Amino acid sequence: MKSTLPALAIVGRPNVGKSTLFNRLAGKPLAIVDDRPGVTRDRREARGRIGDLELRLVDTAGYEDNKAGIEARMRAQTEAALDEADVCVFLIDGREGITAMDERFAEVLRKSHKPVILAVNKCEGAKGEYGAMEAWKLGMGEPVPVSAAHGEGMGDLYARLTDAIEAAQDRIRAEMEADGYGEGDDEEDPPLRLAVAGRPNVGKSTLINALIGEDRLITGPEAGLTRDAIAVEWEWDGQRVRLHDTAGLRKRGKVDDRLERMSAADTLRAIKFAEIVLLLVDAERPFEKQDLTIADKVVTEGRGLIVLITKWDLIEDKQAKLAELREEFERLLPQIKGAPLIPISSISGRGLEKIMPAVSALHKNWDVKVKTRDLNDWLAEMVQRHPPPAVDGRRVKPRYLSQTKARPPTFVLMASRAAHLPDSYKRYLINGLREAFDLPGVPIRLIVKGQKNPYAKDK
Repeated sequence: MKSTLPALAIVGRPNVGKSTLFNRLAGKPLAIVDDRPGVTRDRREARGRIGDLELRLVDTAGYEDNKAGIEARMRAQTEAALDEADVCVFLIDGREGITAMDERFAEVLRKSHKPVILAVNKCEGAKGEYGAMEAWKLGMGEPVPVSAAHGEGMGDLYARLTDAIEAAQDRIRAEMEADGYGEGDDEEDPPLRLAVAGRPNVGKSTLINALIGEDRLITGPEAGLTRDAIAVEWEWDGQRVRLHDTAGLRKRGKVDDRLERMSAADTLRAIKFAEIVLLLVDAERPFEKQDLTIADKVVTEGRGLIVLITKWDLIEDKQAKLAELREEFERLLPQIKGAPLIPISSISGRGLEKIMPAVSALHKNWDVKVKTRDLNDWLAEMVQRHPPPAVDGRRVKPRYLSQTKARPPTFVLMASRAAHLPDSYKRYLINGLREAFDLPGVPIRLIVKGQKNPYAKDK
């Protein structure tokens, strides 16, 4: 019987990190990893997962042009894996940039007519940024910067894989029906993924039980009842929602138990694969250092953030307290200015009806796409109002602004002397974007690039 799992082949030239990515998706060190090229020879298969997607992973040997010897047999193995794959991740090395072998392999992939996602590995440092931008010239769509060794970029890779995997699953079901293996159901729209995070014993499981209207999760006065990141399916206003209850996160220095360390890693993974994160904060002890650490992690991952102030029934002067909390939050976390702050009580049900409308509005802002013409009209006005300061007697000149992706909104500013643009001016532009295009509570990424002089000699 055919496997119901879609096959994901990880392909590329030697020593770009295919086996490292394979191990990360498999969740265990199945493939041998070494700095020397050519360690992987046969294609290796395993069951794997990214987010909530189950996959049949295929690790392949590095693709080389040799037509004889062991390299030819390795190439045949890679081509066999390519034929069997439903989706391919084409991995390149961001630190080395595009090579002639990458370009030849891109031609092979185009002729295969397989869905291909271009991923740029080793992008954990500044060296990988140029490789990620250079990858556009392969003509295979938007590249996904990742670090297979450090687990960075997995959320973005998951988002790109979702549509391709769903199409592959539909195709697998159709083939199984044709072969008499049973009937297939139409795939529903992917659910909205929410992670509920916070310190231990702040009421995360109680909130989820209150939202779904049943005692689905164990709750109690003891801290640390939740250990795994439990996914709960729910439907709100016709929209499928997947709620992830997570373990409470304590300060790293206080975590000395191996099980708690694993729970913390599971919580961080749930945040990474969420779209919106609900951060629960105790009204009596608001915005402690660990609350801010979790919020900063959410912003770093580029996820939308909603702050829920729990145990609101215990507060007497509610209006004054809410104003105080709003001022304190925007002072401590200016990078997420305008994030919704909702006072709630899971026990009495106060404020719960405001959560999902806020989630829906924030999700639309997180997925927004702004027209390039509107952006550049706005940029001209911002520069005219407040030009960038001169550095060493020469002024930095912003020239062109475009949005390269959503989820979260990411913008690229082309400017002369880009390396000299002060961080204060970047914050000025980000705050202006947030205000002009009505994007409260959404992480905004602004990448400043300089135009490369084609006549300048490479250093």
